[in-house]
Amino acid sequence: MHSLKDSLLELITEASTNLPPDVRAAIRLSKAKEDAGTRSALALSTITDNITMAEENVSPICQDTGMPTFYVHVPVGVNQLEITREIKKAIVEATKTGKLRPNSVDSLTGENSGDNLGEGVPVIHYEQWDKDEVDIRLILKGGGCENKNIQYSLPCELEGLGRAGRDLDGIRKCILHSVYQAQGQGCSAGFIGVGIGGDRTTGYELAKKQLFRKTFDTNPHPDLAKLESYIMDHANELSIGTMGFGGNTTLLGCKIGSMHRIPASFYVSVAYNCWAFRRQGVMIDPDNGKITRWLYKEEPPVTVSEPSQGEPAAASEGSREIVLTPPITEEQIRSLKVGDVVILNGPLHTGRDALHKYLIDHDSPVDLNGGVIYHCGPVMLKDKDGNWEVKAAGPTTSIREEPYQADIIGKFGIRAVIGKGGMGARTLAGLKEHGAVYLNAIGGAAQYYADCITHVDGVDFMEFGVPEAMWHLQVKNFAAIVTMDANGNSLHKEVENTSLERLAKLKDPVFS
Repeated sequence: MHSLKDSLLELITEASTNLPPDVRAAIRLSKAKEDAGTRSALALSTITDNITMAEENVSPICQDTGMPTFYVHVPVGVNQLEITREIKKAIVEATKTGKLRPNSVDSLTGENSGDNLGEGVPVIHYEQWDKDEVDIRLILKGGGCENKNIQYSLPCELEGLGRAGRDLDGIRKCILHSVYQAQGQGCSAGFIGVGIGGDRTTGYELAKKQLFRKTFDTNPHPDLAKLESYIMDHANELSIGTMGFGGNTTLLGCKIGSMHRIPASFYVSVAYNCWAFRRQGVMIDPDNGKITRWLYKEEPPVTVSEPSQGEPAAASEGSREIVLTPPITEEQIRSLKVGDVVILNGPLHTGRDALHKYLIDHDSPVDLNGGVIYHCGPVMLKDKDGNWEVKAAGPTTSIREEPYQADIIGKFGIRAVIGKGGMGARTLAGLKEHGAVYLNAIGGAAQYYADCITHVDGVDFMEFGVPEAMWHLQVKNFAAIVTMDANGNSLHKEVENTSLERLAKLKDPVFS
């Protein structure tokens, strides 16, 4: 199969940079349902722009290209070892050209391999079948949504919903709770795959496999079809909304599968996927390795008109637009309130898990007083002159930094933290004590924010790997929304409380 590596590279590139038509249609449908001028509407407009930019730039839709996971069906007699070798070659090349971010980290040493290869990476599942073609499907599922996967063991007690038993109604409660617990941290509006039964391992695998179904298909099992429809209607009543900003659309798709189990175990496994639903597949000629057809490129059987945009969010929701240039003063920060749109011009610095851990016990290599920390692991490449270029630079999920953030804000005099999904009570208290704010950027909008970066001033801690290094950037017109202010207010807590109240209204049995 002499053309297999090129075909695989094309598959990886397409999955990373170009959302399938059915996913785009689901996002357009959510825009049509959203109230014009709200924060969620503004976020969906940014998401739509980002999708177009990624396709035009042939660059990653989201900077977190996740754990490349392949599902491969092969005819009897096809050499699976050869396919694995070609997959790994294509992965390395896609990483070198910036279509994938180097994401393979040794769990013991913390060392990044730099090429997306390592023990267990990429993930490749093989299955033989009686057809004469090779079917290769790929999903790029980022860490933000992967971290919101959840597994329930029935019977159990669920917040807001009470007891969930070993029946269809108990399953219903688990799925609703899975959407509630994700809030905005999985880059909602999102998709979920649900696996009923199996063991802890096969249940999750079944859930992830559901994500390869078409967005607008109908489940062949009538009970599961009914449950999918119910979840799509009622999960959106929780009003978590896009990015957890509140709104009419929280869930873009729900696909459910079931399998047998042993009597003692009853698992409901949920695989959460963000709006940047990067899955693609191809059929391959087993003789030459060429692509014979694509599996997710046809238009879905729905027509969705584009909604009118209405007034900008800042105007319709009474928010202000504030332009800030670091170093920022405490007085400027304390004047901000939840809902304000902040436009940043000037320097900011990226910082993720490794840097936060380091800064607790060490000094910063740059002066952060009055500065901005951006929770971001960008995709970076060097140009022909050896200068760094930003290929993708959206926010990562902030809650991972909760154990460190308040202390680091106080230690270094940081005035603003940018990320996605919000942070917890300890950080909120730290913002109030030290005079800082949390700015929520639009998760997954890696091209939109990369376009705001005008220059790379330098980098520290490359030994942490590209995503975890501390990049020093200059930005212009970098927009984010204040969702936690210096006065103790948190939009995330408000949305969580409201969605819990709405969740409790769905407690009564529906399926008997």
